[in-house]
Amino acid sequence: WFEQSRGVGVLNSIFFVSAQLGWAVGNNGKILYTPNGGLPVELINFTADIIDNDVILNWTTATETNNLGFEVEKKISNWQKIAFVKGHGTTTEPQFYSFIDESVAPGNYQYRLKQIDYDGSFEYSGIVEVEVGLPTEFSLEQNYPNPFNPSTSIQYAISSRQFVSLKVFDVLGNEIATLVNEEKPAGTYEVEFSVGQNSILSLSSGVYFYTLNAGSFIETKKMVLLR
Repeated sequence: WFEQSRGVGVLNSIFFVSAQLGWAVGNNGKILYTPNGGLPVELINFTADIIDNDVILNWTTATETNNLGFEVEKKISNWQKIAFVKGHGTTTEPQFYSFIDESVAPGNYQYRLKQIDYDGSFEYSGIVEVEVGLPTEFSLEQNYPNPFNPSTSIQYAISSRQFVSLKVFDVLGNEIATLVNEEKPAGTYEVEFSVGQNSILSLSSGVYFYTLNAGSFIETKKMVLLR
């Protein structure tokens, strides 16, 4: 038996012709029908893990009935929808779900799931809490993808408020682009470097360098553009 709580009012009688097929009747002509024994969306677990500055949410259902999907909600000052993950409709098999909240700024956060049925009814999961910490050191990561075309991402971290400069140079030392040139609080950041038709830059294939200056920290890495 699974407890049902959907605000359907008073039910007076229930009748099943098999373990799955049955009806329930209530006041004001209310008739409920189930072809699968009334299995609810049974959430087994809901967890959150932190890798770098990404929050990875995982959850599992044991059974699902008319499951449209899950809204993923995040609370900073109030609850906000940040994603929707499609459900599996009706199934008696375990289902596994995952969502990654990428590049989350340092701070404390709460997450919950809003499970929505096809008829619009919904239920909330329990809440999981995470704390994303500040970087403990300065770093400049290798761009990804590398080689790239037409764009690549560059991630860096600073452990204290600093004026940050992130620039791209060619092999002759000529400045190609300035990606960051401002004061930044401590945290982990990611910027995109793009070339080609959708960018003001049009570069040829070859080796380029990007340099991060933040306070006394200076680091340079190499990247390759393939056209």
